[in-house]
Amino acid sequence: MSTEKPVIVQSDKTIYLEVESSVFEEARDVLCSFAELEKCPEHIHTYRISPLSLWNAASAGITAEDVLQGLQRFSRYPIPGNVEADIHEYMNRYGRLVLEREGENLVLRSDDSFLLEEISRHKKTSHYVEERLDERTLKVGGGYRGHLKQDLIRIGFPVKDLAGYVEGTPFGISLRSVTRSDHSFALRDYQRSAVSAFYRDGSSAGGSGVVVLPCGAGKTVIGLGTMDAVKRHTLILVTNIVALRQWKREILDKTDLDDNMVCEYSGEYKKIGPVTIATYQILTTRKKKTDEFPHLKIFEAQDWGLIIYDEVHLLPAPVFRITADIQARRRIGLTATLVREDGLEGDVFSLIGPKCYDVPWKVLEKQGWIATAECHEMRVSLPMEQRREYVMSPTRTQFRIASENPAKLEVLDYLLDQHPHERILIIGQYLHQLRVVSAALKIPLITGQTPNSERESLYESFRNGEIKRLVVSKVANFAIDLPEATIAVQISGTFGSRQEEAQRLGRILRPKEDGRSAHFYSIITRDSSECEFAQKRQRFLAEQGYRYSICNMEELQTSTGLAALSVREFSS
Repeated sequence: MSTEKPVIVQSDKTIYLEVESSVFEEARDVLCSFAELEKCPEHIHTYRISPLSLWNAASAGITAEDVLQGLQRFSRYPIPGNVEADIHEYMNRYGRLVLEREGENLVLRSDDSFLLEEISRHKKTSHYVEERLDERTLKVGGGYRGHLKQDLIRIGFPVKDLAGYVEGTPFGISLRSVTRSDHSFALRDYQRSAVSAFYRDGSSAGGSGVVVLPCGAGKTVIGLGTMDAVKRHTLILVTNIVALRQWKREILDKTDLDDNMVCEYSGEYKKIGPVTIATYQILTTRKKKTDEFPHLKIFEAQDWGLIIYDEVHLLPAPVFRITADIQARRRIGLTATLVREDGLEGDVFSLIGPKCYDVPWKVLEKQGWIATAECHEMRVSLPMEQRREYVMSPTRTQFRIASENPAKLEVLDYLLDQHPHERILIIGQYLHQLRVVSAALKIPLITGQTPNSERESLYESFRNGEIKRLVVSKVANFAIDLPEATIAVQISGTFGSRQEEAQRLGRILRPKEDGRSAHFYSIITRDSSECEFAQKRQRFLAEQGYRYSICNMEELQTSTGLAALSVREFSS
């Protein structure tokens, strides 16, 4: 391993990190606190410093001096002067503008009177300004708190929001020390730290933000801990019915609440109570595209003291819009990744709040809170007849042809033979492909079309060991609690989605009672666009510190089992 400093900082704010360095992991953890990972091939990883990455760092209490000291510690060459200046410039912008309450008025304060003058004249922000109260204070429209924050971050000035919150209707809730299912229960240290980082003892400095933790680390428990801290009527927004029911089970199991206090608002039931769990799908349902969203009225149905956004990286645009109007409510986002495929990370920052807490996946793995995972990419050729069709097809069709490669079935069958006693999830994007796999291997299939009662029954059978294998569509991406799963095989996915990779890997990260490692396999068609998109998803694995191996199936067939997975092994 190289003993040289492994980091090179470029003047365009690109940062290169050598994987083979003896201090690679230390340097990676420092860089991840203020820079975004862009590329991660086998030898050099590429990061980029962006305004948003620096503002998230600043909101977490990291200073420009901390960033520069970290870079200087690992940088082989002097840090370019423009990069050093930009780090100071962007990080010092966070906190220069502060939103506060002054009686009934919402005011924007800054020690920089010229900055306030610029905001009062800028075409994106001038219409929010009602009056200049003095050199350091603007009175702004009280009903536009979220919209103002959105537009200020778009012109490069994030706001520190200290305007406070309405308290919401009080509601008694306590966490149990022994669950209803008769297990001892207490928040882990990092879960308590996450709740504390969000709530800040009820002060205006807390009350909005995003907690980033891996699947299996207990984000739902952090939600329960936050409810216990706030003790107010709570609205919980989740991705689907399965997630809704899991939240309800967790609440009833680990708190002193009764069933009639925890209500479901979905396509099946529409009841509102002190704790209400609703799906994003029902909130964004309407008869015609030109109609209003009738169910968004749930945000106004109660005097909420807390709103929990589960899987906040999937927040739909209409929910963003209503969130901009309810900035006086405490709100916490829970997610395994801040990556949004639509590029709206800035809206998460301004409307839900900045990242207030995270722990690297590998840290929790070392502490035993999530399972050790080994990641493998299995490459297989496209049969000649499909190859001809592939070459003649448009780009988007090529990706589907590669994804549905029939030769993947042979690889899948091989992997199932290698793990005969493990509980295995086979996950894919395309329903036709999944039905073929389900029929060929005689494995139950769950898709979005599967009735909820049947889904629950199959999940329960998987949990108790009656069935050991399930074929699942992209419904498996979100909030499926199957801690017994030790193997996930991804046979197709969305175009290069790191977000999806995070969710699918997370399905197998619950710690195993016997300490076994989990295995995450991706079956990819060689020499195809699927291979190119797989490179993007690998960024997520490297970002979290995972090692992964790449193996050609033809080579595997001539070798001895899974030992061949070391054919090409890359370290993150």
